[in-house]
Amino acid sequence: MASTKILEQKQQIVKELAEKMKTATSGVLVDYKGITVADDTKLRSDLRKAGVDYAVVKNTLTSKACDIIGYEGLKNVLSGMTAMAISNSDPLAPAKILSEYAKKHENFVIKAGFVDGGVIDAVGVKDLAEIPSKEILIAKVMGSLQSSLYSFAYALQAIIDKQSSGEATAEA
Repeated sequence: MASTKILEQKQQIVKELAEKMKTATSGVLVDYKGITVADDTKLRSDLRKAGVDYAVVKNTLTSKACDIIGYEGLKNVLSGMTAMAISNSDPLAPAKILSEYAKKHENFVIKAGFVDGGVIDAVGVKDLAEIPSKEILIAKVMGSLQSSLYSFAYALQAIIDKQSSGEATAEA
């Protein structure tokens, strides 16, 4: 039977994990079996550069954390070797980095994820990874606005030119 001290430590770990998941903008759960230490080190480095926390988590502890925060939908993927990537700033970063990695390593499987307080399946994670970054989306919106403004300016200029040429012919 587990000692009281060990149980208290596990309860604290579950509490901290639940809080981390609850406050995160997004997270992705993966099955990481079959990857080499060198590949894992590279992946961890890429995730760290993007501000993403990545850790191997015990399925039982993750399951209890999911119960606390209402992510019961994740519990059905908690089997085998599970690692979790969590981001507090960029909701796309974990999905993008892990999806790219999964394309190159067939043993590395995306299980599920969560974003903005909701659970998504593996397909949802891959769809999330396909969304352009915030900077690209802003650039597209700005380009659209700029294009509209240029069109408006050209139309106004055409009206001004037409009226100017009409006045010129009236004076002649």
